[in-house]
Amino acid sequence: MILITSLLLTLFGLVLGAGGIWLVVLGGSPVYLAIGIVLLLVALLLYRRSAFALWVHALLILAALAWAIWEVGFDWWQLGPRGGLIILIGLWLLTPWIRRSLRSGDGAVPSAWPLAIPVLAAIAVAGYSMTIDPHDMPGELPKEGAAVASLGNLMPPGDWHQYGRTQFGQRYSPLDQINTGNVANLKEAWRYQTGDVKLPDDIGETTYQVTPLKVGDTLYLCTPHNLAIALDAESGKEKWKFDAKPGLNPDRQHQTCRGVTYWAETRVAADQPCAARVYLPTSDARLIALDAVTGKVCESFADKGVLHLEAGMKYNPAGYYYSTSPPTAVDDKLIIGGAVNDNYSTEEQSGVIRAFDIRTGALLWNWDSGNPEDTAPIAEGKTYTTNSPNSWSVFSVDDRLGLVYIPLGNQVPDQLGMGRSENVERFSSSIVALDILTGKLRWVRQTVHHDLWDMDVPAQPVLFDLTKADGSIVPALVGPTKQGDIYVLDRRTGEPIIPVKEIPAPGGAIPEDFTAPTQPISDLTFSPPPLQEKDMWGVSLFDQLMCRIDFHRLKYEGRYTPPSLQGTIVYPGNFGVFNWGSVAVDPERQIMFGMPTYLAFTSRLVPRADIPPKGSNEKGSEQGLNRNEGAPYGVYMGPFLGPLGIPCQSPPWGYVTGVDLKSGKIAYKHKNGTVYDMTPLPLPFKLGVPGIGGPMLTRGGVAFLGAAVDNYLRAYDVTNGRELWRARLPAGGQATPMSYATADGKQYVVMVAGGHGSVGTKPGDYVIAYTLP
Repeated sequence: MILITSLLLTLFGLVLGAGGIWLVVLGGSPVYLAIGIVLLLVALLLYRRSAFALWVHALLILAALAWAIWEVGFDWWQLGPRGGLIILIGLWLLTPWIRRSLRSGDGAVPSAWPLAIPVLAAIAVAGYSMTIDPHDMPGELPKEGAAVASLGNLMPPGDWHQYGRTQFGQRYSPLDQINTGNVANLKEAWRYQTGDVKLPDDIGETTYQVTPLKVGDTLYLCTPHNLAIALDAESGKEKWKFDAKPGLNPDRQHQTCRGVTYWAETRVAADQPCAARVYLPTSDARLIALDAVTGKVCESFADKGVLHLEAGMKYNPAGYYYSTSPPTAVDDKLIIGGAVNDNYSTEEQSGVIRAFDIRTGALLWNWDSGNPEDTAPIAEGKTYTTNSPNSWSVFSVDDRLGLVYIPLGNQVPDQLGMGRSENVERFSSSIVALDILTGKLRWVRQTVHHDLWDMDVPAQPVLFDLTKADGSIVPALVGPTKQGDIYVLDRRTGEPIIPVKEIPAPGGAIPEDFTAPTQPISDLTFSPPPLQEKDMWGVSLFDQLMCRIDFHRLKYEGRYTPPSLQGTIVYPGNFGVFNWGSVAVDPERQIMFGMPTYLAFTSRLVPRADIPPKGSNEKGSEQGLNRNEGAPYGVYMGPFLGPLGIPCQSPPWGYVTGVDLKSGKIAYKHKNGTVYDMTPLPLPFKLGVPGIGGPMLTRGGVAFLGAAVDNYLRAYDVTNGRELWRARLPAGGQATPMSYATADGKQYVVMVAGGHGSVGTKPGDYVIAYTLP
């Protein structure tokens, strides 16, 4: 047994020593090399059956413990990987079958205490660190509400007419039957399965992200493969189902649908066919008008009920363009953008924003960020600007101001900025306000200059009226960004209410490109501090060492380090601190609830000559090789992971947070989610995990959130962020919940559980409603 132990320690020592040398050469910590050398010494002493092995290992435990505390304090999830292996070896050396094989100088069996005391000290430190959470930020939000608050367009309190309930995008329900005092009693009321499940031939990014609408006694929703469905709001029974039959295309990057659009005619009797309509966007670039009562196609709209969104595009490669988000219905117009495949080609469709007549489908205006001044309907035979910045997310509307607010992405290729036009440089990764009547630009607020990191603005802007300290009321806009900044703007002008400043940014782009010398940052930001070597993580010394080596091998000078041929760490990553799930705002209390996520990504540019030929089984993906056909470089992209497939940066990776929008201060941050569905064993450890999806608030003081990569729907006390209730979901809950009431006043919370392709949660086809018994 002692020879086997000696061999194992020799192996451990050689691996840590060799890796430690590599790390030192790269300019990293010498500690891993030192640990490797000491383990080799312990192995040699064991081979010689010398009791001095126990003393040497005892010193190693004390030194490693001091080093770990010096680097990370009493953070259990960082201490564990640094000391776990060393403590386990110490415990093994204390076993009778090892210790009795050793001899002191006088030939006696050595005492256990010289090693046992450091082992016990390390275990005591571990136990203490488990009782504290150095990442938790407790606090409370104000409970008082404004005397008058605008929730957006009018509707019954129990309805949910738009994606974010109203065109303000607040994700706020004025219902309070479910509240902090009784939410723990929520039970499942009904469950419906759509029949739309992920198929073997589907692309990886087949995801279920829909938020249903509720109008009258009916719920309306869509599915990843573009079924439109109407359900009875009380029972969950199916009323009708329409299949758009978009087919499968391996070149699509996304197979999803975030929602449908409802609109009711005011000029004809309500019982006339298509007097109320549901508009369904599809993954093959169509927009279909359906009768809200029957689900039949409204053939008076566009081309026999179908609007073809590829019209006016110079290039039209199939699968490269579609709308994943519902269009906005306002002023008898449908205003819609479209998702363009990231980093496929320099010859893709335009990111044009268009307004169509809601009854006929006739084009009324178009705003092309590559040609922003000309908004008159494009002439026959003309085309929009290729690859202009697009908007794939949800719009917000203030019809009183006559403005639609649009979050814009970047021009593809995302990581290559050479040759961009003046207009592209102006509008990429920004929020723009357009005139609803004409499409003319009213203002633009850019959140990243010369974006080389895929930091498009991903989230629907949230509108509310902010009461300032002097009692004046300002119409405000809250714009969450991937880099973690929260822009709070005057939505009339785009000027900051919470200050925005410019800070120096790293240089060092490839010779053909350049970087912006400064970048904007809001005073209200969730942007994390820059990564350091000590932030590298793993479940053991070995994978932590590899992450430290990769940290030094990759280019990283903090936020906005430009892409490179050697590989660059992008942190925050393009998964976003905030993504399309946006944030929820209580317009009465003037508070915000959100789910910041922290995952570093990497990008590595590849010269065109080094890109392998396209394989026949290649499917659309934003991870792995992005080809950028027509550009001088492709790019390899993906999360910054260690050899075991877990993030190289230390947890927490996800939080829930509350913000007082009046003061612009963060009130609390708590870890969100467990590793229950991330590991082979169902472990309930609350590390704070990544998530994608959005929150919903109610007047009852409850925030509902799925999103995390463990399959739960959770309810939080929005005042302090503490979890009050959770329900196990049958699949990943990467959608945004909503709430409504039936005619008898009973309040429901609905969650769609269907999984998310790129984060790997369990796929499904579930729509689940919860209510109080």
